[in-house]
Amino acid sequence: MIMSDTSIQPDYAALATAPVCADPFPHVVVPNFIRKDDLPRLFASLPDIQSGGSFPPSALTLSPLMQSVVQAMEGPELRRIIAEKFHLNLDHAPTMLTIRGRTREKDGRIHTDSLAKRVTVLLYLNPAEKESWQKQEGCVRLLRGPHDVEDYAKEVPPVDGTLLIFPNGPTTWHGHRQFVGQRYTIQLNYMTEDARARSELRRHQLSAMAKKFSLPGIGG
Repeated sequence: MIMSDTSIQPDYAALATAPVCADPFPHVVVPNFIRKDDLPRLFASLPDIQSGGSFPPSALTLSPLMQSVVQAMEGPELRRIIAEKFHLNLDHAPTMLTIRGRTREKDGRIHTDSLAKRVTVLLYLNPAEKESWQKQEGCVRLLRGPHDVEDYAKEVPPVDGTLLIFPNGPTTWHGHRQFVGQRYTIQLNYMTEDARARSELRRHQLSAMAKKFSLPGIGG
């Protein structure tokens, strides 16, 4: 594979061969979807995000390397493999992509995602060496119910280009132990095509404009 200073090719083959796990709901985990050799330069090029919350790419100043990852996440190959793996038709599903750089006290509470989001895709971009991950802080858990973050079937440390994918539903409960600090995640959602999804996408676009022009150190 030819290395490039400005682009990254995710490990689509690893995703294609990864098993779909059923407990506690259908999901796929792919360690090193961003290959180990690519991680140091990607970590070095992450955007400087000093605020909590989710940022559309247009609200951030992204390096060419980070832009290539965003393009890959929104690209046809990832869409095709996910559709095949979960037996979904995603041909015309709109996408919504956001980037997080910091986690706050209130983040990670047990929840299910909006039903306007058909599929949630999470790419974690944090070095594995952080002590907090080893203490299970900030590690996303796929839960058996809505009441206890310790009642989990799978725990996914948010590290080293790990990819987590699951179709949404009324019982796709997830969350994590409290963590405050730097924690980079790219979240991609394949949306439904109904009025609820259109409304959420409009809010997303308005939020992008507001964040681009109002946050110091972020945007143009």
